[in-house]
Amino acid sequence: MSACPFRLAVINDEITQDFEKACSIAAKDFGLSWIELRGMWNKNITELNAKEVDEARKILEAHRLRVTDIASPLFKVDWPGAPVSKQSEKRDQFHADFDMGAQDKLLERCIALAKAFQTDRIRCFDFWRLEDQKPYRDAMDKKLREAAVRCEKDGMILLLENEMSCNTATGAESKRTLAAVTNKNFMLNWDPGNAAAAGEYPYSKGFDLLPKARIGHCHAKDVVEKAGGKHEWAPVGDGVVGWPAQIRDFLKMKYHYAVSLETHWRGAGTPEASTRVSMAGLKKVLANDGVQC
Repeated sequence: MSACPFRLAVINDEITQDFEKACSIAAKDFGLSWIELRGMWNKNITELNAKEVDEARKILEAHRLRVTDIASPLFKVDWPGAPVSKQSEKRDQFHADFDMGAQDKLLERCIALAKAFQTDRIRCFDFWRLEDQKPYRDAMDKKLREAAVRCEKDGMILLLENEMSCNTATGAESKRTLAAVTNKNFMLNWDPGNAAAAGEYPYSKGFDLLPKARIGHCHAKDVVEKAGGKHEWAPVGDGVVGWPAQIRDFLKMKYHYAVSLETHWRGAGTPEASTRVSMAGLKKVLANDGVQC
């Protein structure tokens, strides 16, 4: 078995809102050195106060965990002036609720948090999905470019996650957005599970289209196809994504950034139990390719 070439991680609040417990499980039970931060103590990370940030840093240090990125809700908002999509049903915003007018301030907060937690990566989105992007696409791309320019001033990488509820959902759409936003510090948070939930699977349908050098982070989740073309989350390795082949492709291209578990699946009864099942599934996939993480 070879050493882990990736920054194997887990999103902390996929386990529990108890940050101390999440870090203990990540470090001791999962054997990780990396963790992704999204929320804790029933707060989105961007709403932590100075005392809470300090406490979180102490917990991370105690468990010898490094932070892959700030998994922020940046640009997970409706585009102003555009008709609200039919997909504007109830969405999981992970204790975040910011409107478009708050996004510049939110970005500044994310940059400050990245510095505090000693990471150079901030996750963002591509605005809630529209029925017709074309009239607004140039303006949305411009906003992403402006955010990347702002991040570059502080040495930050802006990671766009392909998200099925947002305008960049699949690998094909990610290719388009990366071609429009060419800033070197604008990279992709590749999520083949999200692409699959949008109907693009196996993973290679989208992955083969991507400029591989611009993949700067990866989320690990899986989905199963249900009747009527609907999809549900599944433990990693038990769905349609094709994780064994995805890991092999990562190894071939010498990808070395984060592979971070974001299971979303809750079939084991609790977030903690379900994350444990998915982490075991992910490690099994890795082990089958001779990788010990």
